[in-house]
Amino acid sequence: MALPGKKCFTVLLTMALSAGTLLVKAQSYASYVNPLIGASSNEVAAGAYHGLGKTFPGATTPYGMVQVSPNTITGGDNGSGYSYEHTSIEGFAMTQMSGIGWYGDLGNFLVMPTAGKLKTIAGKADGSVDGYRSKYDKKSEKASAGYYSVLLTDNNIKAEMTATQRSGILRFTFQQNAQSRIQIDLARRVGGTSTLQYVKVVDDYTIQGYMKCTPDGGGWGNGDGQADYTVYFYAQFSKPLKDYGVWSADIPADWSRKLDDVASAKYQDKIAGAEIMQGIKEKQGKHLGFYTQFATHHNEQVLLKTGISFVSIAGAKSNLNAEIKDWNFDSIHQKAVASWNKALSKISVEGGSKEQNTVFYTALYHTMIDPRIISDVDGKYPGGDGVAHQTTSFNKRTIFSGWDVFRSQMPLQTIINPSLVNDMVNSLVTLAGEKKKDYLERWELMNAYSGCMIGNPAVSVITDAYAKGIRNFDVSKAYALSVGSVEKFGNGDKGFTGGSLSISYTLEYAYTDWCVGQLAKWLGKTADADKYTKRGQAYRNIFDAEKGWFRPKDDNGNWQAWPDSARTKQWYGTIESNPYQQGWFVPQDVKGMIEVMGGKDKVIADLSNLFEKTPKNMTWNDYYNHANEPVHHVPFLFNRAGAPWLTQEWSRAICSRAYFNAVEGLVGNEDVGQMSAWYVLAASGIHPVCPGDTRQEITSPVFNKVVMRLDPKYAKGTAFTITAANNSAANVYIQSAKLNGKTYNKCYLDYKDIAAGGTLELTMGDKPNKSWGVE
Repeated sequence: MALPGKKCFTVLLTMALSAGTLLVKAQSYASYVNPLIGASSNEVAAGAYHGLGKTFPGATTPYGMVQVSPNTITGGDNGSGYSYEHTSIEGFAMTQMSGIGWYGDLGNFLVMPTAGKLKTIAGKADGSVDGYRSKYDKKSEKASAGYYSVLLTDNNIKAEMTATQRSGILRFTFQQNAQSRIQIDLARRVGGTSTLQYVKVVDDYTIQGYMKCTPDGGGWGNGDGQADYTVYFYAQFSKPLKDYGVWSADIPADWSRKLDDVASAKYQDKIAGAEIMQGIKEKQGKHLGFYTQFATHHNEQVLLKTGISFVSIAGAKSNLNAEIKDWNFDSIHQKAVASWNKALSKISVEGGSKEQNTVFYTALYHTMIDPRIISDVDGKYPGGDGVAHQTTSFNKRTIFSGWDVFRSQMPLQTIINPSLVNDMVNSLVTLAGEKKKDYLERWELMNAYSGCMIGNPAVSVITDAYAKGIRNFDVSKAYALSVGSVEKFGNGDKGFTGGSLSISYTLEYAYTDWCVGQLAKWLGKTADADKYTKRGQAYRNIFDAEKGWFRPKDDNGNWQAWPDSARTKQWYGTIESNPYQQGWFVPQDVKGMIEVMGGKDKVIADLSNLFEKTPKNMTWNDYYNHANEPVHHVPFLFNRAGAPWLTQEWSRAICSRAYFNAVEGLVGNEDVGQMSAWYVLAASGIHPVCPGDTRQEITSPVFNKVVMRLDPKYAKGTAFTITAANNSAANVYIQSAKLNGKTYNKCYLDYKDIAAGGTLELTMGDKPNKSWGVE
């Protein structure tokens, strides 16, 4: 072919350089992610038993079914199965939860490379009980988006892992040894144990089977969470199965199998003495493990790839065959990184330090772990009725941490991933039908109606979705279930909820009653609209004018005793909070709340007191407790009270004081994306007070420019951009604003302004402009 002329060559070179620049930029998002942020449950550093972020550092893909991650502990309040301060690793599991307590769950199919004598028990971290767990070189630990590696020092074995949506692959680099091994603990489960396992050797390279996880084996809420699921697996080894077998512990039928039972010396002795059955091809039992042994030379790599399914072994096989067709570990890793770059490109930022970019993109990454997909490649998913269902209209999703995520996580997704919100609503609505329930679950895990925490958060998510035009679900069923939820769990005609958590219950129920009132109004159900809107005023029934604050009532409507320091007394009428923190939760009627509290000046002074008494490190405390969800909307109340400069000041302060590029970089539990979603929104310059109301509060962005890319199936625009001229650590106050080139004096946007696309231009300064944005 003819060579291009000089002019043509210059154009081609310019295009190539531009493409290269774009490519580097496109590939940069994942490079900022540090999955070790928040990967600790250190109670001392947290200042409370709740611990810190409780994230996991392992490999996953956006909203993937599989998370291949190191596990350092099976029980306690370590729901992710990992904590950075631990010095040894039990193994690498295929499923994990992010940022939760309540005993945790998943952590299934625990794989461990070992050498020497076979041990059938993990052992204890303090070394008092020997087992297959190994110490590891902390300096060797590497975690990035879609990849994790570490050197296990007991036998100098390097472990690497990456993932696809429904499968994972591990690569182990062994030293020279006549008795190297890969062993898989099939019984292992975070927070308890699998209660029944099955394994079969299919051919010289393949095993398949399942692990049943039922409430009597502990797990979520130590069984009280009612998690009942089966993990099916189809796994292949790169090295042939020649010397292999199963170990089986004979667990007596009358033994209880909750977490404390499983962790007891009696139970552990039984596991340590498990029968080792060499060469057995098929086994079902109550506590099984599988191993394959082989000789290795120096730096020999042996790989294991596994597909999982919550439907069937056939589903696990199909998932693996579709997603990992060969043994090219590096190619799978590159695809995982590419999937993260695509997902994280939903928001691009400019300006800010390297640390701020790392904190931002890691936060965005943490919002993209759940709600995870649990449907197989063919669309089959496990139904709430215990049978397989087929879906083509939506992706079946699970892990809905309702009480947490309705505040920031789901509102964030309505902007950047509206189809995900639609999936979640469909998943909850169809689940109720499958379980023949007339109400929505609060905190769903693998189809379990766990009833965890309070309120009716699914009603909030449905209302917010509908308000924003996200309606690709059965609206009539969603509405009926919303009504059923607030009728079953609500203040009712009584107008309050009494008891030990009276304040929290009454306020949260009043909010979701209002949500149903909104839905009813939009759907033309006038009587229901009136009924539930009035119930949304129930917050007034527990406000004691004499005390000037919300006060719990008993079931008969009498005020409960008012102790000294009542507003800051933890658990006084509230859950995981105190009245000072919970009392601000009247998002549906902030104007009315301000009136009963004594007016704007008094509210501004009281809010300022709340923040000024907060410790600098923002760990667990009695004032603005960012470590827990009830206060997450509170910084934005200054906008509603007529002092938007204080929203700007305090949201920026929280971004800098509560989020860091460090293992202890989250002041509280990640809570399945909520803690991070708050940062993503606030650092971008917007955050809602009331999901279900399309108003979005404007605050001070951390970055000079933020571009949110919109979904054309749900939004008219392609992107919404926020710029901040003269932005800096000192210049946190908005001086003026323009929306699409026109002067803009409101301290809020409507969701439709964002969905339409366009640009919000802010000019920043180091002193408050007390005339901008004041209502």
